[in-house]
Amino acid sequence: MPNAQRISIFPLAGALLFPGMQLPLHIFEPRYRALVRDAVARDRRIGMIQPRDQLPVPSLYDVGCVGRIGEIEAMEDGRFNIVLTGIARFRVIRELVVSTPFRQVEGLIEQENDDEALAPIERAALEQESRRFADANGYSVDWAAVVRLDDASLVNGIAQVAPFDVAAKQALLEAPNLRERAERAIQLMQFFGRADDDGPSTLQ
Repeated sequence: MPNAQRISIFPLAGALLFPGMQLPLHIFEPRYRALVRDAVARDRRIGMIQPRDQLPVPSLYDVGCVGRIGEIEAMEDGRFNIVLTGIARFRVIRELVVSTPFRQVEGLIEQENDDEALAPIERAALEQESRRFADANGYSVDWAAVVRLDDASLVNGIAQVAPFDVAAKQALLEAPNLRERAERAIQLMQFFGRADDDGPSTLQ
């Protein structure tokens, strides 16, 4: 069963984190410097989540991903360079009233199923579409390394690095399981990577 926890959040447009993946961040705003200092003093965890709008206090999407600070570089002027590693998705229950300069929510942590796997035909379809997408857009990929990845690393890696728009990536993050995320990734690669008659595809 998911566990409800207090989660300190970093709402950052365009910066999505997926379980098992890494996200480098440069922290310069005072409130997020405070967030990093607080996280390091506690459990090194930060919840990455997408804002829905550009209001001064933006509303939030329902699903984000908790990451753990691995690498951290503290600069003399108070800024930080950090690398977050995705741990698990969380679903926002409610936002909390807090005295900290950064926002906090009560969220349900959704434990990842480490045994979840794709069927061989699903894995083959994902690899095939990934190759087609990469070739169509001129990306250089170490395919020997790709085929050695486990299913979760392959699916979440595509979701993390593919040049889809924010809404599309949010849809991938919200997929209820790995197989659904893989299917959505295939559909998105077909949509964003399709070639027009007049030339190569345009990525958003």
